[in-house]
Formats: sequence, C-alpha cells, structure tokens
Amino acid sequence: MAQARVLLLLSGRPEPAGFARSVCGRLGLGAGPGPWQVYCGLQPGRLLLSDSSLPGAAAQLPLQRPPFCPFSALEQQPPGASLPQQPPDRGVDLAVAVILQSRDQTVLLTRRASSMHTAPNLWVPPGGHVELDEELLDAGLRELREETGLQLPQGQYSWLPLGLWESAYPPMLSQGHPRHHHIVLYVLVTSQETEKQLQERVQPNQEEVSAYVWLKPHVLAAVAASEEGPDAPEPLPANLPPCVQIVELQGDMTQNLDLPTSTLLRKSLSTREDEERVSTGTKFALGLWLQHLKRSPKNPTPPSSLQGPRKGSRLAKQNF
Repeated sequence: MAQARVLLLLSGRPEPAGFARSVCGRLGLGAGPGPWQVYCGLQPGRLLLSDSSLPGAAAQLPLQRPPFCPFSALEQQPPGASLPQQPPDRGVDLAVAVILQSRDQTVLLTRRASSMHTAPNLWVPPGGHVELDEELLDAGLRELREETGLQLPQGQYSWLPLGLWESAYPPMLSQGHPRHHHIVLYVLVTSQETEKQLQERVQPNQEEVSAYVWLKPHVLAAVAASEEGPDAPEPLPANLPPCVQIVELQGDMTQNLDLPTSTLLRKSLSTREDEERVSTGTKFALGLWLQHLKRSPKNPTPPSSLQGPRKGSRLAKQNF
C-alpha cells in the first residue's frame, strides 16, 4: 500500500483520506462549499488536517471545495445508485501551487497546455504534486522552476501558506466520475524583484504551459469575484481593460497577444470541460491573496524569518 499523503485526525487518530469521499465531508465540516478553518500539520510529503486544535500545528488555514464538488454529490446519491469503483487503498494526493507576487504587486498565472491529460487550457498558478519526503516550500519552488524557468534568488523572497482547496478532475459529475482527487495547498511567494526583472528570466516549459500572464490586483479582484457560490459576487469594477496582454508559446517562439478579459471571468458551470478559463481553486486562492494584500503594508520589508527553503522548515512537525 502506498504511503498516505493526506491524513485526517478523526477521534484523536490520524486516518488516510480515502479517494472516494470528500475530505471536507469526512471532517464533518458541513454540507456547503466552505470555507472552513482547519488546523494543519505537515511533514515532508504528507499533510494532516483536523477541525480542532492540533498539538504543534503552526497554521490554521481556510479549506474549501467547489459548490459542485463531485465527491460531495456522490455522497448524496440515493441508495442503490451506481457509484464508481475505486481501490480501497487509494488515497487523496497532495499538491502545492505558488501565487507568485512581484515587488510591484502583479501575479503570475499560466495556461495549461491543451495536450495535458487533466485540466487542459485552464489558467492556474504554477504548481503540482509534492514528492515523497519533499518539503512544502521546496515543492512549490521546484514546480515554479520546472514550469516557468524561474529560480528565485536565495533571501530575495518571503512566503506564507494561504489556504487549502479540495480538487477533483473532472470537476463535476456532469463531466464524468472523478479520476483524480487532490488537496491543493496554495502558497504565497512574495519576490523582492519587479515584474520586469522576473519576466526577463521566464522560460516556460511548453509541454505544460501554453501561455502566461502577469495580472494587476484590480483585474485579479474581478477574476476572484466571478465564480459561482452561495453568495452574490461583488459588482465587477467598471475600469477593467477589455483585453489583457498574454505571452503565448508557439513552438520555440513566443508572441504577445491580447486576450479578452471576459475569458478570465468565465464561470465553471457555463463552460465546457476543456474551455479556456481560470480554475475555481485559483479564484479561491486569489481571493485569499487579495485579503492578505489589504492587510499588508504598502512597502513590505525584506524577508526575514521566512527565507526558505531550509531543511526542517515545516508548518508543523507531527509524528503520524
């Protein structure tokens, strides 16, 4: 049996999160999408979640799932309904995604290549699986480097965990039974370099990335507010540009193109599975980033205590 990557603290004991059940549901957090505040502890390559205080946990983070979460929908199926068969020892995978903020407060998003087997054409931050025994920050920075070519100079950035997202693919039952189940940890990495300085070093991996874009807070606020949910979204700003300039990969060449801003505001429930849009989890993470931005000073100080990656730098050290 493969080592469990996501564990849940239930009745005082850590148990593997099974593939076929919603993590939020198993924690007993509620019937809706959330978000809920959960305690988390992390060892390299493993995440422990609890709805109550966790000894030694250094982080309490919001956890959310989409309102159309297929695992939640499957749990509400009537008795006797046909359910997908999954190996009993299959667990939930762990991933990390990096919200990279430049010194001038722009954020990098990438468009997944159309040839990707999962989530093609989605706009997302750089990210991917956490390897076995890999530290949280190491995983995020590795994925950033592999997908964009960006390697951040040591000591020139700070970081903090933003929140957790329960992800499935396909993302809703109308597109088929889920084949993938992840908990995605979104991490904010704040660079001391400007967008221009970072842009000069971007070398995307065209096997994974077909385009990328740097977006400003007022555009990202509109993107974050555009997703379906239990509450009505905030009115969209009237000063949004009709287009944003993206860099698109064409073989070994790149070119600047205008992408209609409306493409980034498309909603999951009104698009096809492979249609270009911003992922629901990304919108959740951008909302958390905007909240952090409002609380942060306008002139952030250089990184001090969080200059990682460092051996042994973890959210919490747990023996589980």
